[in-house]
Amino acid sequence: MATEQTPRSRSSSSRAPKQVHFANPTPTDQEPMTPLQRHIAFWDQDRDGIIHPLDVYAGFRALGFSVLFSLGSLLIPLFFSYPTRLAHSVVPDWRFRIHVSSIHKAKHGSDTGVYDVDGGLRENMLAEMFARYDIDQTGGLSAGELWRMIGRNRCAADVAGWAFSFMEWGTTWLLLQEDGRVWREDLWACYDGNLFWRIADGRKRRDEAEPAWQKGYGIEDFAIGMWNYGTWKTWEHKGPKPPRGSVEDTEQDLSAQKTPLIG
Repeated sequence: MATEQTPRSRSSSSRAPKQVHFANPTPTDQEPMTPLQRHIAFWDQDRDGIIHPLDVYAGFRALGFSVLFSLGSLLIPLFFSYPTRLAHSVVPDWRFRIHVSSIHKAKHGSDTGVYDVDGGLRENMLAEMFARYDIDQTGGLSAGELWRMIGRNRCAADVAGWAFSFMEWGTTWLLLQEDGRVWREDLWACYDGNLFWRIADGRKRRDEAEPAWQKGYGIEDFAIGMWNYGTWKTWEHKGPKPPRGSVEDTEQDLSAQKTPLIG
């Protein structure tokens, strides 16, 4: 799933074309939002409270996902449009738009419970998640640990919730993994929504002095790992790294210039 270098603008036949800027809104741009609303605000670039299917596609492209993966992301409005529509009407929206103000109605079962029913963040649930599944207390969750967590959270007769959890956590791992793990600070920023702006901005700055987003996993990583090492776990062959948070680790992050393929 190769990626292109920069996000594109997009237009809809039913409304005037608009340019996608992917700039984090300031507090004066809109009413205070819940963490869950901030989590999806990245895809509402015109701040009108509505996320169109093309907005979903453009947002995933801006985060570095491939065309094919971004087309697959259109399952999101397909499944989550009607739950958010229920706050306004029982009639489905034939344009499959997502309403930001009522995104809490799209919460599904078999999840982690980090978001409450109103879309607020429960930090104690995040702490419990890492206490239970981060066996080695590394501060990050591997793909295997995330898989065990997904299985542990499955509720009976909730096939839809199982599928949504798998897709959400699979996408999260592809976007955030570093050294094979999703780290707690990145995950918290993802829950809050701030991370998406940082990633999109980092990709735009790849030719400038500030390094681009360095994390994630894509088809290039898979191909290199299988060709050179016979495994998809490429991080196991990159050599030891300084402990997270050390001076050497910080200097290494600031000097890195490679932008990985994500999707």
